[in-house]
Amino acid sequence: MNNQQQAKNITYYRVIYGDCDSMAIVYYANYLRFFEIGRTELLREAGLTYRDVEDRGFFLPATESYLKYVKPALYDDLLTIETMIGFVKKASSRFDYAIYKGEDLVVRGYTIHACLDRDNKIVRFPDFLLNVLKGE
Repeated sequence: MNNQQQAKNITYYRVIYGDCDSMAIVYYANYLRFFEIGRTELLREAGLTYRDVEDRGFFLPATESYLKYVKPALYDDLLTIETMIGFVKKASSRFDYAIYKGEDLVVRGYTIHACLDRDNKIVRFPDFLLNVLKGE
């Protein structure tokens, strides 16, 4: 998939106390939750929810994640979560993320997800999901 066809979503999130450590800085693991928010909204914007995928018997567990912290986010910051499809293969896909506070990059990273059936076996993406991931 080339960058011109690449699906992209922008979601806004206000940091709450529960997201922070004792220094009022966003706890590092919470960025993965923010990635999930962006990924969920990207699919929803394309007309598909995780519930739709699961109701059809498919699951998208994360098999790999990467985060690069650039700058801290603090309590009450308004974050912009940018989510894009990085790549789509037969049975896996990568979502790329960048989280900003205003113009400043806070964190960037990615998650890779496999496609599983109800028996937890790796399967090819079904057409309905593949079309969404490829932006078709």
